[in-house]
Amino acid sequence: MTNAIAPRRRRLLGLACAALAGAGIGLSLSACASSTFPFIPDHYTFSREQVQTAVARKFPYHRTVSQLFDVALTNPVVGFEPGANRVTVHVDAHVESPFLQQPVDGGFLLTSQLQYDEPSHAVVLRSPTVERVDVDGEARAYRQQIESAGALAAAQWLDGYPIYTFKPDQLQFAGVNFEPGTITILTNGIRVQIVEK
Repeated sequence: MTNAIAPRRRRLLGLACAALAGAGIGLSLSACASSTFPFIPDHYTFSREQVQTAVARKFPYHRTVSQLFDVALTNPVVGFEPGANRVTVHVDAHVESPFLQQPVDGGFLLTSQLQYDEPSHAVVLRSPTVERVDVDGEARAYRQQIESAGALAAAQWLDGYPIYTFKPDQLQFAGVNFEPGTITILTNGIRVQIVEK
């Protein structure tokens, strides 16, 4: 009897979700079935495109680091590392310095964990680091300094940057407050668990 009821209940849940979505509630439902209210999502999933759009708003970026390196970063490309549960951002880099006879073009690969920032109700980049620096020619002799400059720029500039901000109605229903829980990097998106506060 239980086996016969379960598919019917799932169909009813699916219909309830479809009805809410069709009514223009404005929730980006990726899954249904909260333990408290079975018709609100127990998680949200953000696509790579959504994260790419959010990160792209931060570019281009230009900064002088330690009065020695002028670093310009452009053309971010977002990726995911599910195994490490980190977001990657590859950026084109243009570096100028008195140490270099001419400006150098290359690239940085940054990685960052994600964290929920309660005051801003946003999922933010946290503790970004430079994983790889790609430069050619004479700049290779200054690779460590360029990497340090890039790491400092990334830490000052991207740490705490929001990639998604929740609307109040996404985290509250019928007087019950919810909040993001575990954040999981998938191969094609970011899954944020929603739990009762």
